[in-house]
Amino acid sequence: MNKLLVVGITAALGGFACTALAQTHSAKDEINTAHAHAMMAQSATSVAMAHTHLHHVINCLVGPGGSGFDAAAGTPCKGQGNGAIPDAAADHAMHAKLESALSDAQAGLKSESLAAVQQAAGKAAAGLQDGSAPKASSSSW
Repeated sequence: MNKLLVVGITAALGGFACTALAQTHSAKDEINTAHAHAMMAQSATSVAMAHTHLHHVINCLVGPGGSGFDAAAGTPCKGQGNGAIPDAAADHAMHAKLESALSDAQAGLKSESLAAVQQAAGKAAAGLQDGSAPKASSSSW
């Protein structure tokens, strides 16, 4: 009976660890995709194209249930998770960086100047850069 209890507890703890790892992996994938689209927005040659890619950044960060999500703009992070911000909620430092990148992307959407949109996209990309690279250790990001 005791062996069954130990096995059950071990399996349950292993399941929690797998869930946490999956959430971290999902956030990484979403951050990588958001970063790529921020870079595309930064190099876009029209405001419309830059805005499209910034919508992609926002969609990847907030996820389908998040404020500002616009499925009509496209969902490049579909199937990667619930949005980088919700998926990284337990990592306060990462969460703050993602919120900052979201703010930059939203600011770019409000502008009709290509230079201003590209600048906001560049700020969003820079904020996402650290999150798109693999972690060197558990204490960095």
